[in-house]
Amino acid sequence: MNTEAFRIAKESYQRGDWAGAASALANAKSSGEAFGEADHLRGNALMKLGRYAEAAAAYAEALSDAAYGHVGALNCNRGRALVAAGQDDAALACFQAAVSDPSYPTPYKAYLALGKLFEKRGLVVEAASAWRSAAIDEQNPDPAQSLVKLGACFMQLTRPNDAIDAYRTALDFSTSASTGAINAELGQAYMACNKISEAADAFNHAAADPNYTLTPEQQVAFSAAQRALSAAAGSGPSETDQMLANAGYGNQGLVGADQSGSQAVVNQGYSQGAAYDPLDPMGRSGEFIPSPEDTGFFSVTEEDLMKADRDDRKMRRKHNHRGLKVVLFILLLLAILGGVGGFAYYKGYGWPTQEAVVSDMFSAGASGSDIAPYLSSSISDDARKDIESIMPRGATCSVSGVDRSMAQSTVLVNASLASSGNQSYSVSLARDGLGWKVTSVELTFASQGSSPDASSGSLATTVSDGEVAPDDSSASTVAAASPEASTESGAETTEVSAQ
Repeated sequence: MNTEAFRIAKESYQRGDWAGAASALANAKSSGEAFGEADHLRGNALMKLGRYAEAAAAYAEALSDAAYGHVGALNCNRGRALVAAGQDDAALACFQAAVSDPSYPTPYKAYLALGKLFEKRGLVVEAASAWRSAAIDEQNPDPAQSLVKLGACFMQLTRPNDAIDAYRTALDFSTSASTGAINAELGQAYMACNKISEAADAFNHAAADPNYTLTPEQQVAFSAAQRALSAAAGSGPSETDQMLANAGYGNQGLVGADQSGSQAVVNQGYSQGAAYDPLDPMGRSGEFIPSPEDTGFFSVTEEDLMKADRDDRKMRRKHNHRGLKVVLFILLLLAILGGVGGFAYYKGYGWPTQEAVVSDMFSAGASGSDIAPYLSSSISDDARKDIESIMPRGATCSVSGVDRSMAQSTVLVNASLASSGNQSYSVSLARDGLGWKVTSVELTFASQGSSPDASSGSLATTVSDGEVAPDDSSASTVAAASPEASTESGAETTEVSAQ
């Protein structure tokens, strides 16, 4: 041990020269030497400098000096350093080791740190146990802080009655002149227990505190309590007012709601003849911590907290199963709809249907509108013009038959021409996504023969107004245009196909 370096280090430490103290303390011992006091002070200095990982290492070296002791304090400090360094798991073990040290004079510090750590992780039951242990530690100078935290845990565990006990005891232990925050939370706990009058009084006490402003949620609860009181009849002081008067808070001029809902000042004086309040931490009782008989929440065991947490998780699981059933039903419904849709697709159905596409195209052609939206993109401009030229202008068209398949379909159309007579068409369509597009249009008409057969060819001649002549001259024209057309067949076809 370097005595001179250690003396200089302590002087720097007392002046608040943390960097100088840390450097000098590191030189106060040789490598591998156990010097717990120097490492303890060095860890404190490093914490002040924000060098948390180094501080944790310094506390660990101090713990290796068994002769130095201070195991609880060192573990608590090391846990804080590890939390600041983002090593929560290692910090948890340190805090638990600190509270296990029977010689540790201030275990409430470790319990406070444990409560914050469990709260950070969402472990409500464990946090409540830690806050309770911190509150009942006789060395804790401000148990009200832990009691308020404990009350919040009880509220999360849906135990508002226990939360009321915690908040009321916190008011007795509060060392601050401002109790608005505690009263506001007490009001919310009373509302959860449907104790409207007590809730209104607690909120009034909170509103009377000039150093506190109700949160929006608390203000909503306060307004609800006032409305409920204005609609109900009642008289006499509430449980909250009586308790605060007995505890000596009545001389602050607290504001309360009277029977009609208006504001009134209550509890202006404290009755000197009243019996002492056993919850008074520093008053007549002389007891710093109340006994379990006087404070209901102190009798709550960890088993009670665990049971409440299990019940809460069970309720959440029930809700989750209900949601899972809904999801499974939706998935099954989607699977059925998908199967039906796939079968319909395979059978040649789509949307819009073949009939709808052809009917709309012939209606557009009859009125002289553009038919391009109904034609396949594979059709050339020349083929599109040919199809447009055989559209019957002014005709009334109807679908007379459909031959469906998954990728190709044929639709037969019968047109009643404006100039009299009928004309038949054979329209070929190809699948386009879920719908259909026209790829070709064949003009069919009966020849002078009586055979029911048909032949096809290319359109050569059309008559005026875009109408195809249904007489013998049209048939002969088609036949001449197509050397393959059979003169012996009973019907001839004019076809415009995709290019």
